[in-house]
Amino acid sequence: MGSDMTVQCDDGLVNIRVGAIILKDGKLLMVGNQRSDYLYSVGGRIKFGETAEEAIVREVYEETGVKMEIDRLGFVHENYFYGDAPTNLGKLIYEISFFFYMKVPKDFKPKSSSFTEDDNKEFLKWIYLNDEQKIYPDFFKTELRNPQNGVRNFVTDER
Repeated sequence: MGSDMTVQCDDGLVNIRVGAIILKDGKLLMVGNQRSDYLYSVGGRIKFGETAEEAIVREVYEETGVKMEIDRLGFVHENYFYGDAPTNLGKLIYEISFFFYMKVPKDFKPKSSSFTEDDNKEFLKWIYLNDEQKIYPDFFKTELRNPQNGVRNFVTDER
């Protein structure tokens, strides 16, 4: 497989990403690391030559140790934000993300063994949607309480 779908564009970056919606027993599985004060979706960048569906199956397996099937596409998110990792600190990033609902096995017991791009160990955390913890994307807290059929598009602009 090819490189991550991150492309330099003027002084910023364009990312194409996938994220998993893993819901079980009223909780959502998210990822964190020691460098950040927020949680983010299980997932990552699509690699060149991969489809979004192939990427989310790979990313879920890499981050949880479990090969999961896709239920359906739930959201497309266009997001402008400034990077906070050492490799993109302060750079404007335009990110397009595809968020997939996953079919969660009854005996699902995830184990994290993944790292951020700057080698910070990641951890998995189950949260309730009404938890005070800051999460990205933040629309998960409202939209996942009453999931709708069909695909919703969200645009976030933190410039």
